[in-house]
Amino acid sequence: MSAVAITPSSIIRLVDTFYGRVRTDSVLGPVFEAKLAGKWQEHMPRMYAFWTKVLLGTGEFEGNVFGKHMALSGIDKEHFVRWLTLFKLTAIEVFGAEDAKEAILVAERIASSLQLGFFGEI
Repeated sequence: MSAVAITPSSIIRLVDTFYGRVRTDSVLGPVFEAKLAGKWQEHMPRMYAFWTKVLLGTGEFEGNVFGKHMALSGIDKEHFVRWLTLFKLTAIEVFGAEDAKEAILVAERIASSLQLGFFGEI
């Protein structure tokens, strides 16, 4: 795959590729499937809207991301490490190393915030 600029269509490619990997990952897959089994089709447009909002500042995403994630059980630090690893890999693959930097910074901030919520520390 060749790198592309961050656009609504490349964000869809990022999200589809990333969550495809998440779903088959031995660490993350079970956590996501426990919550989203049978609901992936309705959840993906929310993910497109979320990432479009945070990366481009456009779109209509509304929701309590922090609250939704705090309701999950069985989360440990390994989940965050794996999530960030897969996200970084995918972002660099889709956007290229230079253009992926902003997306990776956003993902790191999200992970840090959620880790603070779960564990009280990063």
